[in-house]
Amino acid sequence: MWEDLKKQFILNFIKDGRWHYLTGGLKVTLIITFFAVIIGLLLGASSAMIRSKYEHTKKLRLLNAICNIYIAVIRGTPVTIQLLIIYFIVFGSMKVDKTLVAVIAFGINSGAYQSEIFRAGIQSISKGQFEAGRSLGFNYNQTMRYIIMPQAIKNIIPTLANEFIVLLKETSVAGYIALIDLTKAADIIRSKTYSAFMPLIAVALIYLILVLGLSYVVNIIERGLSHAGR
Repeated sequence: MWEDLKKQFILNFIKDGRWHYLTGGLKVTLIITFFAVIIGLLLGASSAMIRSKYEHTKKLRLLNAICNIYIAVIRGTPVTIQLLIIYFIVFGSMKVDKTLVAVIAFGINSGAYQSEIFRAGIQSISKGQFEAGRSLGFNYNQTMRYIIMPQAIKNIIPTLANEFIVLLKETSVAGYIALIDLTKAADIIRSKTYSAFMPLIAVALIYLILVLGLSYVVNIIERGLSHAGR
């Protein structure tokens, strides 16, 4: 059995330097996830604050309507379809780097979900906090910046971290636009060796390690915020 495993390992990863597919795919996956998270954070936080401001002041009506449509469309359609639309329709007539397309697609998708997370965090803060801001002479934006958002972010970190983990795993469909991410790398190896076990298990373990590592970092941040809040 061990001899067979050794032969399979050499065939799938050592021969012809096939392990380079995995390292290259891992790099692409991490790049997509990192920049998509940033885009998602910007879109999510902005959208949540616009919707919250409309709820409290009835201002920004048009922007609020746009945010609601954006969230409804993104949450109501599969991320794979969104990726294909952005690649084949939005950028269909242009020569654009596939990694950039994936970053935009996954960032826009994540932003809709993060918006709901941020909005839930804002709503978890008592209305008395807004009144406290007014008593200090703050306008709505200042109250949101200095009083509400710091508390809301602390409350939503576990949920936000879960969204990052989901985003990391969702990038596995990037291969639909022929982008060689981690999952696509395993499929390429499988197509060359006609052996599915080794490459797929290796990719599953890499994703598991990434998720566990991210969860560990989040736990450290949570503990730090917990101590800071005492």
